Amino acid sequence: MPVMDGYTFLDRIKNDAEMALIPVIVMTQSDSEADEVAALVHGATDFVPKPYRPQVILHRAASLIKLRETAAMVNQVQYDRLTGLYSKEFFYQKVRERLEEHPETAYTIICSDIENFKLYNDTFGLEAGDRLLKHVADGLRTVVGEDCICGRYGADCFLSLRETGQERQDRVQLFSEESAHCPEMIEKVSVKRGIYEITDRSIPVERMCDRALLAVNSIKGHYGQLYAVYDDALRGKLLREKAITDAMESALAEEQFVVYLQPKYSLTNERIAGAEALVRWLHPKWGVICPSEFIPLFERNGFIPRLNEYVWRQVCMLLRGWMQKGYPLVPISVNVSRADAYRSNLAEMLLDLTRECDVDPSLLHLEITENAYSENPGRVVSTVEQLRKAGFVIEMDDFGSGYSSLNMLSQMSLDILKLDIRLVQNEIAKPADQSILNDIISMAHRLHLTVVAEGAETREQLNRLRAVGCDYVQGYFLARPMSAGQFEAFMRKNARPPASRGKQKKELSLG
Repeated sequence: MPVMDGYTFLDRIKNDAEMALIPVIVMTQSDSEADEVAALVHGATDFVPKPYRPQVILHRAASLIKLRETAAMVNQVQYDRLTGLYSKEFFYQKVRERLEEHPETAYTIICSDIENFKLYNDTFGLEAGDRLLKHVADGLRTVVGEDCICGRYGADCFLSLRETGQERQDRVQLFSEESAHCPEMIEKVSVKRGIYEITDRSIPVERMCDRALLAVNSIKGHYGQLYAVYDDALRGKLLREKAITDAMESALAEEQFVVYLQPKYSLTNERIAGAEALVRWLHPKWGVICPSEFIPLFERNGFIPRLNEYVWRQVCMLLRGWMQKGYPLVPISVNVSRADAYRSNLAEMLLDLTRECDVDPSLLHLEITENAYSENPGRVVSTVEQLRKAGFVIEMDDFGSGYSSLNMLSQMSLDILKLDIRLVQNEIAKPADQSILNDIISMAHRLHLTVVAEGAETREQLNRLRAVGCDYVQGYFLARPMSAGQFEAFMRKNARPPASRGKQKKELSLG
């Protein structure tokens, strides 16, 4: 051949990843053993000397094609086509073999998960998502080394097996180096890792990997936490969460969730001027389940809107009951979650509820936190405008707990500013001339907002809040959360008559 001979051609295609997959049959006039060996050494799949016998060549070609197709099918089963890592099933097999070959060596399974990968795909497209997956897989393969076993567990989830001592020694360095091999992902997404140290080899490999996955799932959404190690405490926590999730539907149907009320007091006369609705779960077997245990879980699994609807209805029924009994009325604040704030029909749904219970919407105060505003400001601003037009009173809850509070104040029409408990307690602990509490309250009053402070636990704090012009307060010093019956008794003794709608802003907001 004028450009290269047959041996050079074989060498060239053997070094090309795609061309090397094509079988080559060398057909030549020479039938020497040396020529046949040379052709096979250079990468030929088969060697056919002259004289050619067509039927023999056809059958050899057919056999080679069938062999390669079978190998390709096996390869697809064993390897992930996109990343080149082991498939999940073949990863399991390789781990079993490694554990059997080295019974005295301690190993660790690491599950790496790309956080918010679906959002990345939606934002940058599927091709960019595939490139990111390849980056992560290449980084994982480069850092853990050839001796380690790596596989793809799911769409955006990867597995690797490493020796436990080595993994523990360079855990943080390993993860940072892995990210360094994935420059495209650094600013867009983060990778979380779940670690399962193999201590019981009688457990199936599939379950070992599930435990690593459970560990990584436990830190999703936790900013700054790179990894979690699976242990008995985590297992107990996850089992508890599963039990809570399994019981939530029946608990709602059986009305195990009970509304408690924490009074809000006027700092003018220290009498009840309103209340905040808090939910308690009274389980028939487990007893009282703390809201801090089930509320975050319900926010993650999407159950919180249904629980909130239940609470709103219970509060409206309480208010109607007070009217029928002739008790003095005070407004009750209820929580509106981020998921609730994004509903396009929220105002209509709440109006229907108040009409059904014959309750004035102004008695139902709606607490909206800044985390709802920070993700989709436009939608929340629109929702709040609809709610205020319908007659509901809007409270900005937990002011000072994050970074979007001032933006909310500047862009959203509100009625009440509710100071976060940590802000209140931190500022009260400072000397008066160093605290910004007075400035915040003055700013709120200039915007015609009523100010409620959370967390008053001493007489000194109460006096300090009164001195800086705070309007209302709630805290353990005045009253802890209580059942509806206890609150009614308190209200009959301590509540002042409700202000008319015309006496806004300071008096309307809390009765």
